[in-house]
Amino acid sequence: MEKSNTGGQYTCNEYREEMILLGLQKRLASQGLTKEEKESLLKEIAKVEKQMGLD
Repeated sequence: MEKSNTGGQYTCNEYREEMILLGLQKRLASQGLTKEEKESLLKEIAKVEKQMGLD
């Protein structure tokens, strides 16, 4: 067969994870967040980055 699944492919799941991460980062940059909201967003960002292998 032509291509094996050994890399170089950009999957829908990878795109989805990137969009989730960007959305979380955008929310974190917004004004008026409480300390608890910021901490929650930072934890969620760390979780998504770990799933993506960016930790």
